[in-house]
Amino acid sequence: MGWLWAIIVGFVLGLIAKAVIPGKQHSPLWLTTICGMLGAIAGNALARAVGVASTRGIDWSRHAFQLVAAIIIVFLVDMAYMATLGKHKQRA
Repeated sequence: MGWLWAIIVGFVLGLIAKAVIPGKQHSPLWLTTICGMLGAIAGNALARAVGVASTRGIDWSRHAFQLVAAIIIVFLVDMAYMATLGKHKQRA
């Protein structure tokens, strides 16, 4: 069940990150989901490092770290995607 939640959270974080980043992102949905999953992992690690990994109630600060990390990762991966595979697709 943990993997299913990781995929769902990664999907949602990836979509929110794509919506926040200005302009059009060309990376496919599966890559966005993976980036969202990586953002969740990186955000949890950052929250743990800062000392806000677990609080009573909803962990808003942890979710904020996850979202910021997902935004950065989606942005960087989309740039790399366009630099490699995206140029080939644009020519075709």
